[in-house]
Amino acid sequence: MRKASSVDKGARADGPFGSRHQRVSFLHGLQPPPAACDDTRDPTFSPTTILLSRSRPGEMPQIARFAWTALYWNVAVVLWGAYVRATGSGAGCGNRWPLCDGDVVGASAKGRTIVEFTHRITSAISLLMVTGLVVWCWRVTKKGDWARYSAVLSAAFLANEALLGAALVLLKHVGNDQSAGRILFLCLHFGNTLLLLATLSLTAYWLSNGSRSFTLIGKWRQVISIGLGLLATISTGVTGAVSALADTLYPATSLPSSLAQDFSSGTPALLRVRLLHPAVATVAACYVLWVILRSSTGRNRFSPAAIALIILLFVQVGIGMTNVLLLAPVWIQIAHLFVADALWIFLVLASADLVLEPALTRPACALASVVKEGGKR
Repeated sequence: MRKASSVDKGARADGPFGSRHQRVSFLHGLQPPPAACDDTRDPTFSPTTILLSRSRPGEMPQIARFAWTALYWNVAVVLWGAYVRATGSGAGCGNRWPLCDGDVVGASAKGRTIVEFTHRITSAISLLMVTGLVVWCWRVTKKGDWARYSAVLSAAFLANEALLGAALVLLKHVGNDQSAGRILFLCLHFGNTLLLLATLSLTAYWLSNGSRSFTLIGKWRQVISIGLGLLATISTGVTGAVSALADTLYPATSLPSSLAQDFSSGTPALLRVRLLHPAVATVAACYVLWVILRSSTGRNRFSPAAIALIILLFVQVGIGMTNVLLLAPVWIQIAHLFVADALWIFLVLASADLVLEPALTRPACALASVVKEGGKR
């Protein structure tokens, strides 16, 4: 009886978590891998399991799939918009928006009217999908999750996209219009499109892997160099949109005549701007390739997004050269834009992987240091 009494006293003294040795052993089991506390991130350590365990069963995979579907749909809408511009169908519905001035069904319907009205219908569906994504994302994520904020930005960029498209129609910057206003709105429209695709791709990616709370790495030179690469890519896309407009308004009959037209003294200003795109694209491609190689080599690993990005860079250069040699047929323009969109998405994902680190690594390291100090006492 005395032995049992002494055991009970010892258990009460140790508390509900057992002895001091047991408590230290339990805390040691919560420590992250040593690499998680280093300056270089270990790709094997991720809070994915922790975050997904808080979500309701089956909801996160479903919303991730829906986010990727919204991204793919918006890429298709962008490509259809390029087809509208390349075929001169922007004025197919007149200067009315969002309604259409003309028949879209029946024998009296015109091809350009159908093309333009279809683009408006697909854009409206895109708006509904992104709005649903925002509502769903806020319901299944918690405060501090970057996915919900990127989803809200996606909705904001999509709304701005609709306003810019409406401005192009209402101000009659469609068809054969060659004004500076059309060029300005076209640049703003395409730049906004890239930001829309960037936020949608980040939302889908963060919802898929579960790591949705981040901090910026402390290597500012690397952050600035990657940011410059993103800006260079946006500049390439904007000059490409202007070049595509020039190809539409001033179609060439042969390569020699096209080059002669570009360098002629009386050539329109729009054709002179077209010469900027190959130069900007070459410089931007070389710079982005250098940044990706340098950053990935420094981390001793190439992410899947970085590998896909390198491949797409060379594919895009080849398609661009083919586009010039074949005098910019519509199908090559669409293919060129599709690869450009894919390249931009992979660049955004690779850049995020390089400059962001999961925010949970810091609290975990703090816990590890506390446990380490407790073990020494």
